[in-house]
Amino acid sequence: MNENPSANDRSVNAHGAVDLSALAESSGQDGGAAHQAKGAQDSWVIAVAPQQLQQIVQLSAQVPALVLIHGADATSQQFVSTLERAVDSHQGRIVMATINAASAPEVAEQAGKLPVVTAFLSGQPIGEFDSSAPVEQLPQVVTQILQLATQNGVTGTVPPQSQRGGEEPETEPELPPLHRKAQEALENGDYAGAAEAFSEALKEKPDDSEAKLGLAQVRLMRRTQDVDVAEVRQRAAENLDDVQAQTDVADVDVLGGHVEDAFLRLIRFIQTHPGEGRETARKHLVELFSIVGDTDPRVAAARKKLATALF
Repeated sequence: MNENPSANDRSVNAHGAVDLSALAESSGQDGGAAHQAKGAQDSWVIAVAPQQLQQIVQLSAQVPALVLIHGADATSQQFVSTLERAVDSHQGRIVMATINAASAPEVAEQAGKLPVVTAFLSGQPIGEFDSSAPVEQLPQVVTQILQLATQNGVTGTVPPQSQRGGEEPETEPELPPLHRKAQEALENGDYAGAAEAFSEALKEKPDDSEAKLGLAQVRLMRRTQDVDVAEVRQRAAENLDDVQAQTDVADVDVLGGHVEDAFLRLIRFIQTHPGEGRETARKHLVELFSIVGDTDPRVAAARKKLATALF
């Protein structure tokens, strides 16, 4: 898998974008009448059949695409509604396809634990998360995927793909001014400006957890902005005692969704390298923990391993 797709002149606009609205008519899911409701809202979420997934993957060359396989359970329904609102709030900069496991048992069997979401960018899967992800953090995950898309030059929009019922969509909480400034900078690929805005927010409010997370994410994006993934991996393989080489490849792994690989690499380095390099690796690992999120079970497991490695 290409973990860091090239950003070679891939700025995209709506011209020529793939309109998936016809898929809703042919999929037999969430069809017709509901989409004609008075006061219906434009949406970038569409229910599809498994055989239509390739079209979703193709669309990810223009905007990030999420594929959500869900059941009828409460958690699945929370995932659907929360992600729907988050995706639609970005007005065409990201799309989501949903597959009902009841109508596609073979897909559900392959997926395993439901609900499960796979994110695609430039035709490649870039990450996956399931019901272990806290529902309240899903909008933040969508934002992170958009930031990764921006980093890789995928900054276009597509037309609405469907309509959803006549209820007014829930309004997303308004971002504080400095957070909004950082978000706008990220959307323009200005990582230095985003870092400065988050830093200013932390000066005003040192316990601003969202600003801390945002700053850590921006630092990661800046570190990996122009890297050659193959070169980074080769350098790490040839320089097992070089802390910089190991932290560089850990960054690439986190960005590519190989979170556990990144954590284990640095923990092993800490176990086998006493001295200054060990502390550098520890600090870097703790920053990666903050990026992935303290509620992520992979972070909890890695923290235990880190404690063992240190003591």
